[in-house]
Amino acid sequence: MEVRFTRGKSAILERSLTRPKTEVSVSAFALLFSEMVQYCQSRVYSVSELQARLADMGQGVGASLLDVLVMREKNGKRETKVLNILLFIKVNVWKALFGKEADKLDGFPAKVTVHWHKGTTLMIKFDEAVIARDKTLDGR
Repeated sequence: MEVRFTRGKSAILERSLTRPKTEVSVSAFALLFSEMVQYCQSRVYSVSELQARLADMGQGVGASLLDVLVMREKNGKRETKVLNILLFIKVNVWKALFGKEADKLDGFPAKVTVHWHKGTTLMIKFDEAVIARDKTLDGR
């Protein structure tokens, strides 16, 4: 396999995982996002199909971003405790997405239990008020 170098720059696999000092401009991000929406709109017949396609694209982007952040910030070690995961999201993920830490993580009434069946499973039972609020938002 041949490794190619262009204009004195190293191959992408040889680059460091440390955080680059550059940021993406808002106008470039807006253009990319607009093109993604238009691309999806031209290939669907309903709003629910559009939402599903955009969600699929977003899931891939989010998973890739999370992998990069875990490699950079945690040296590949994934958190297994819920509080540590929430703190990682509050500090690292939020900072990567919005340029600053989250002010606070808003919670909602829920009961969390841990079960064991071929691995650890967290079961979250939401309060009835949360479920009712979600149903009203789905009705919009």
